[in-house]
Amino acid sequence: MSPFTRSRQLSDTTGGGTEPDDDTAEKEPAGERSEAEKPDAQPGPTPEAEPDTAPEAEPAAAVEAEPATAPQAEPDTAPQAEPDTAPQAEPDTAPDAERLTGPDADAGSDTAPGTASDGSPGTVKPGWFGWRRRYPRAARGVSVGTTVLAGALVLFALLVPNQVDKIEFASFVRIPAEGVLLAGLLLALPPKARRITAVVMGAFLGLVTILKFVDMGFYQILARPFDLVLDWILIENGTDFLRETFGRTGQVLAVTGVIVLFVAVLVLTTLAVVRLTGLMVRHRPVAARTTLILGTAWMTCMTLGLQIGTVPIATKGNAEFLGNRVEQVRAGLKDARVFEKQAAVDAFAKTPPDQLLTGLRGKDVLFTFIESYGRVAIDDPAMAQQTDAVLTEGTGRLKAAGFESRSGWLQSPVTGAGSWLAHSTFLSGLWIKNQQRYRNLTTSDRMTLTKYFGKTGAWRTVGIVPGVRRAWPEGKYFGLDHIYDSEHLGYHGPYFSWTPVPDQFSMEAFQRLEHGKKDREPIMAEIILASSHNPWSPIARMIDWEDLGDGSVFHQIKKEGTNPTEVWKDPEKVRTEYRKAIEYSIRSLTEWVERYGDDDTVLVFLGDHQPVPTVTAGDTGKDVPITIVAKDKKVLDRVADWNWTDGLKPAANAPRWGMDKFRDRFMTAYGPQG
Repeated sequence: MSPFTRSRQLSDTTGGGTEPDDDTAEKEPAGERSEAEKPDAQPGPTPEAEPDTAPEAEPAAAVEAEPATAPQAEPDTAPQAEPDTAPQAEPDTAPDAERLTGPDADAGSDTAPGTASDGSPGTVKPGWFGWRRRYPRAARGVSVGTTVLAGALVLFALLVPNQVDKIEFASFVRIPAEGVLLAGLLLALPPKARRITAVVMGAFLGLVTILKFVDMGFYQILARPFDLVLDWILIENGTDFLRETFGRTGQVLAVTGVIVLFVAVLVLTTLAVVRLTGLMVRHRPVAARTTLILGTAWMTCMTLGLQIGTVPIATKGNAEFLGNRVEQVRAGLKDARVFEKQAAVDAFAKTPPDQLLTGLRGKDVLFTFIESYGRVAIDDPAMAQQTDAVLTEGTGRLKAAGFESRSGWLQSPVTGAGSWLAHSTFLSGLWIKNQQRYRNLTTSDRMTLTKYFGKTGAWRTVGIVPGVRRAWPEGKYFGLDHIYDSEHLGYHGPYFSWTPVPDQFSMEAFQRLEHGKKDREPIMAEIILASSHNPWSPIARMIDWEDLGDGSVFHQIKKEGTNPTEVWKDPEKVRTEYRKAIEYSIRSLTEWVERYGDDDTVLVFLGDHQPVPTVTAGDTGKDVPITIVAKDKKVLDRVADWNWTDGLKPAANAPRWGMDKFRDRFMTAYGPQG
């Protein structure tokens, strides 16, 4: 063994030997000496002890390091090396430790940069499969870019409104109270709790963002937010609408896209919060100061009411959003009990059958709903002129045929969609504003207007429901003797997007199947005209009634129509096609009355709800027109005190009732005391 090799003699525990001389320990480079040796190394008084200790204390690491230590272990250099070793130990070891524990170091690795974990030189250290080491500048750019994107995503999730028409630049330059509080919480928590909180809050933020996206869709269609308790069934209805409008492929692509988007939002927001949390911890002083400054700025802006335009700079929108949802859930859970009490009250439940609807005995009474026929079609300046022309023409033609009409307004419980809720509200006299109420109604013994007609025994009750394409068990609840759905009207033409049967053909089928029969009893009919149903493209057009046949003529008419995919790219085109669809439905109905109506015909027609916000241009009103048409003057005299407007068009200041009020007022007007 070389005399210059570092050695150390262990104390003789049995013979009480002296501590070893270790001059070489003082003289070796600090980088070669282990941390365990530093406290025990003592300078020996004589150089003669070195040969005796070398054989017993030869560590393998010292042998391997011999070429590096030999030149520094000369006995004559001991006095000079002693003062240099202590100060060199700290600067040499500390940088290495930092490099190994920094953000680029591999966990658990003790190897130096540029070496593999087994110590072999020349192998690039792992990290993005070695890419980070080979291209450090590009890797840093990617890392910075990812962090910026994570921050932008979290800020977007915190600040994005839940309505499309409220999204503007000012929405994203606000200070969210929830973000400031979350940052302070994450900085204050210990490491393990912080990691768990970051993951949980990231996932929760993703769920809130998804709910905002769902709200956007509901506001665009129904002009209201998604109901977490009552609206799940509408998702199935929405997918059915996609299939019927854009085909099976369009439905699958749309549903797949929505699922992928929701999963991506959930995962990305979680990863983004975790990444930003790590950044804050690594730069804790800066993060703490920034959080404090933002908190102070939020309180100042909130106190002073500072705004950018009409948008407040300080916001607690997410807290309010969640608070409203909690209240909505609580109200939804209580609503069943409230509705049960309301449904128990029926002013006509004990009225004898022979005292019901006496003012209409012997008449054919038609309750006809025109899909999406809302006040916007009459009041909106872009539609008013054309719609007014159709209503004026219809009023004149009906008057020439001997019919008079009166019109007013009803307020629907829904807007944009949910026709069955409006129909059941009108017929039951109860405010059916959600699916839970609809289910409770149709499983109860509550009497509807149609049931009361049937109870008298004086009418045959039928339903013309071309929009029904599958089993409709709720139809039995409404007390109709017979229901004609889309498969039983004799139609062999094409669908017009969602609409299975054009309105003109539906009215002609009613004439052929029921109204035109000889020696029949009076009819009470519920008729639902579906041609004005969203998406209003393509739409049918009026043809000669004699040419309707089995509906095959509509194949060519559909080819001449518009493409819904193209129409819905432009809101103005949507509004134009909506107006045309309403005009078609009104003409189908008024021409039928003119052609087939008689002295015993009484027609009540109304819209079921306003169209979607794309058409209403943000108007959230729920008014729909309602009109009574009759040739017998006595029929209209009974409603003279309603003060409705003469003609098919209600005046702007015509009376306006809730749709749930119509049943009882109608039955009162046409009862014995009417």
